[in-house]
Amino acid sequence: MVRPSQRREMARWAVEHKAMNIRQACHAFTVSETCYRYVAQRPDEDAVIADWLLRLTTAFRDWGFGLCFLHLRNVKGFGWNHKRVYRIYRELELNLRIKPRKRLVRETPQPLAVPTAINQVWSMRKLHPIAHT
Repeated sequence: MVRPSQRREMARWAVEHKAMNIRQACHAFTVSETCYRYVAQRPDEDAVIADWLLRLTTAFRDWGFGLCFLHLRNVKGFGWNHKRVYRIYRELELNLRIKPRKRLVRETPQPLAVPTAINQVWSMRKLHPIAHT
């Protein structure tokens, strides 16, 4: 499955290299003309967010995204959206490695003790009232 951004790039290539008009290229690659003409605007504030995230992750190595975002929101007082901060966090490739769980080392089980005489081992079992009658 091809993402819309990739289809938009294919439509742009068709317009530039194959002398198609925009309407035909958008129809051929099932992209709306609005999507074709859209230009993402990355504000300068993204650089500020990236700078803060880099500072926090170098100062606190074991902080993940959640702690970084809560620190920026609650301690520093920034009102940035968590989706926006997470997008920049992922672009900077700051996500922590998830450590695999350590498996418990099981000891070898001891063989069951075999009684050598009568009455060495006692056990009780509860009789079910229906089975007893």
